Amino acid sequence: MASHSRKRSTKAGLPPGTLVHIGTKKGGASRITLLDYDANGVRESEVTAAGLSEKIKLARGIKWVNLHGLGDINSIEQIGACFNLHPLVLEDIFNTEQRAKLEDYGDYLYVVLKTFGYETAGAEQRIYSEQISLVLGKNFVLSFLETDGIQLHSVRDRLRSGKGQIAKSGADFLMYSLIDAIVDSYFVILERLDEKTEALETELIARPQPSTLQSIHRLKREGVFLRRALWPLREVISSLQRGDSPLFSRNTLLYLRDVYDHTIHIIESIESLRDLTAGMLDIYISSVSFRTSTVMKVLTVITTIFMPLTLITGIFGMNFKYLPGLEWDLGFFVVLGAMTVISAGMLLLFRWKKWL
Repeated sequence: MASHSRKRSTKAGLPPGTLVHIGTKKGGASRITLLDYDANGVRESEVTAAGLSEKIKLARGIKWVNLHGLGDINSIEQIGACFNLHPLVLEDIFNTEQRAKLEDYGDYLYVVLKTFGYETAGAEQRIYSEQISLVLGKNFVLSFLETDGIQLHSVRDRLRSGKGQIAKSGADFLMYSLIDAIVDSYFVILERLDEKTEALETELIARPQPSTLQSIHRLKREGVFLRRALWPLREVISSLQRGDSPLFSRNTLLYLRDVYDHTIHIIESIESLRDLTAGMLDIYISSVSFRTSTVMKVLTVITTIFMPLTLITGIFGMNFKYLPGLEWDLGFFVVLGAMTVISAGMLLLFRWKKWL
């Protein structure tokens, strides 16, 4: 999938609230869906930005407006106008290089979260992130996704089936459900990293190769990438579950505490991954050093065994006319036998000393 990345410097000098996409563009044109539900059921439809305002007026229950793709600035501007969103919120929606954050605008809350996945880059699997922006109002929730937001499909399926508490609760419980689905998706990435870590540890113990070091560095980069993206998440969920905003009911705050516990577990797992990666680098260096020292020990033993043999052959190789035993018929075999005995004796000595 072709992508074009814009950096923050492209906004230098522009006034606040200017809508310029920052980050890597994903997906195609924008698509808006409206899901309206109450005790009587769920009504779902795909709408245009121009017709959204009229659809909202006709909606009778909790409204969930979902926008796939950030390619159409006009669509986001019209959604912002329909729900009276601050221009800085719209600006932040287009800036997909943000950290997780929470902003309280009084009548509504704006939350930025990250989702993660793996994509094929050449011969390796590379981790990537997408941004999801959520807005919670009194009776509505807005979600702005870079792509199709597969992490939120489970929430939509629960609403369609009418099962569970979500269909009988307010917009705050829908907001909680979306956040919970996103946080739960992090465990899939953590399990993938755990599998990589176990495979690398096995390879380190068996026979580390230069490619093993490259894999360790890739794993370390992924851990740093996740840590930077998820570390602010703890403060976001903590602020929500403290109940500072009247938009969340007491019942929903209890569920948010559970999400906060999951967040702590995720961050602790990432910290453990960082420690394991650092330990694997030490193990790799130790393994390579041990292999080198083992090879050097074997070569040293071979050299030591051949030293007396070289001495004997050097003596009998001297160019003197008269040497003891030079004319002896069995001289060669005796010297050869002596060299064999010396070699065997040295090997037994090394074994006894546990040098081999």
